[in-house]
Amino acid sequence: MSKILFTAMPTRDAEALWNGGADAYGNVPEKKVSDGGGYPCRHCLNDIADGERLLVVAYRPFPALQPYAETGPIFLHAQPCDRYACEEELPPMLDSPDYIVRGYGADDRIVYGSGAVTATGSIAARAAELLTRDDIAYVHVRSARNNCYQCRIDRAEVSELAEAGMAI
Repeated sequence: MSKILFTAMPTRDAEALWNGGADAYGNVPEKKVSDGGGYPCRHCLNDIADGERLLVVAYRPFPALQPYAETGPIFLHAQPCDRYACEEELPPMLDSPDYIVRGYGADDRIVYGSGAVTATGSIAARAAELLTRDDIAYVHVRSARNNCYQCRIDRAEVSELAEAGMAI
């Protein structure tokens, strides 16, 4: 199995929102207080605990607008948190029974036929299998119920370039 890495949203994206920047729709982030259920932070990839403040924002995990650049709601701690660092491990926030695991090409478009609802315990194996294909550049993990973006899965070398801020 190829080495895969679970990649959280880039810190520069989170910092822009923490500093009052607009979301993907040009709106100011909404502020809420967590009731302890169902608020996974896309930067630290942990759940936002009961009583903690959070931001609700429209997020587009793609470099440019195009027909396949899905935009949707995500949650983020309201105060800066550390970016997920255990990239080789399944993030703690992935605690639903299953998720959509779907491949994208180097052109940031969905690779048709690559998406499947996948049991949580099989996400790493499914992603590793997809990433052996030449037509798949990276994988998204999305909610199986609402299609919300959870995190990205990269080959090790691609993730290292993304963290360095290089175009991927």
